[in-house]
Amino acid sequence: MVVGSTDDGHTFAVINYPLRAAHRILTHSGFTARHHQRRTLYLLPPGTPAEDAHDRTGTALSGLFTHTMDIVDLSSTTRWTSDGSPSQTATRFDLSNGRVTVTAHTQAAHGVLEQHGFARTSAGYTLPGGLGERESVGAVTRAETHLWSLGLSAEITLGYPTPDVVPPAPGRRSAPASLKAPAPKRRTR
Repeated sequence: MVVGSTDDGHTFAVINYPLRAAHRILTHSGFTARHHQRRTLYLLPPGTPAEDAHDRTGTALSGLFTHTMDIVDLSSTTRWTSDGSPSQTATRFDLSNGRVTVTAHTQAAHGVLEQHGFARTSAGYTLPGGLGERESVGAVTRAETHLWSLGLSAEITLGYPTPDVVPPAPGRRSAPASLKAPAPKRRTR
């Protein structure tokens, strides 16, 4: 499952494989279901205050964790601090062009990025080439969590201006031949 945000302020959740309880959990947390590119996209309305988006998404994720741990939160609209004060963004992750690029605004953020495998470039940081989507998202998630643990905020831009351009779910692959159940043997007389 992926939680993200669009440039126009929608918080969205996408389930990439069937979870029976997901619809109930997400709709009870204030998300509305919408059919999009042959799957269901769950949305919070644009302009939902960060505290509400944070609470609603947290409630949904808490319920979903009993069904899966395969969840990543890349949403910038759900970031909220308990004292209510907006914090200066220490790092900006941009995942919009098929590559991960990062701009760091504090010395501590530079160290965290380097610690998580980001390479320095003339414009900031990037991940080394050859990483797959899963590895790239994992690196962003680990770095963002590390920054958050140090009290440093991060903004994540996915490059989706509206929910209409959220891409379809990745294709489901069939199990490799060696993992498929063998065909039953037929009896002959």
